[in-house]
Amino acid sequence: MFHKKEKYAVITGASQGLGSAFAKELAAQQLNLVLVSLPGQNLIAFAKFISNTYQVQVHHYETDLSVKENVLALCDWINQHFEVQVLINNAGLGGTKKFTEASMQYIDTIMQVNVVATSLLTHQLLPNLLQQKEAYILNVSSMAAFSPIGYKTVYPASKTFIHSFSRGLSEELKNTGVVVSVVNPGAMATNADVTSRIKKLGFIGRLTLLKPEKVAGRCIRQLFKKDRVIMVNHWSWLAMALLPIWIKLPLLTNNIKKEIV
Repeated sequence: MFHKKEKYAVITGASQGLGSAFAKELAAQQLNLVLVSLPGQNLIAFAKFISNTYQVQVHHYETDLSVKENVLALCDWINQHFEVQVLINNAGLGGTKKFTEASMQYIDTIMQVNVVATSLLTHQLLPNLLQQKEAYILNVSSMAAFSPIGYKTVYPASKTFIHSFSRGLSEELKNTGVVVSVVNPGAMATNADVTSRIKKLGFIGRLTLLKPEKVAGRCIRQLFKKDRVIMVNHWSWLAMALLPIWIKLPLLTNNIKKEIV
């Protein structure tokens, strides 16, 4: 059963990691949820768990956001059934690979999910958000947005787009009821494999490693305080802000290279 009169938060990439932490954080504040993820990630079971644990309405939608038609179909479904108060564009893809060895599909998928899907979801759901007295958009960027990195190449560029897109849209909507925020987290311990790869990077990896629950909690607090740029690891931010490009680019690249050798 759909409840159009009730307010919902839409979260992409909601089945694991930071997305699932966002879901728990918002459900704990009694906000109803629309959870979106790829098929085959136990989203239905997670949605039932959230609903039973926090006693909120939870709906789920499984789709591949790298396909533009899927994104538009999702937006149509949401706009038909829900009043959206919060949109969290969390879904994103990265990876470490020599650019010469990356396939066209690999490059296109990162761009479609990180750049195109975020832009289209925001664009198509914005009229819905503007109908609310107060609404919020949170876009998940990355500390990688502040420096190019060899062996990642496309990923930092896509996150730079997210940061710039969010700041520009925030300024455009500043006289409306919609607040647009962007968060730039560092590396997160989303699963054992990711945590292991990050720790292989040595001191820098350990310094920047964050728990998704901590990131989600700070993000939601600052979002509702209307903080337009949210930082969750001040050490990483300070390093990125102070180090000149000729130092941080080779430093980051040499550390990232350890993931593929």
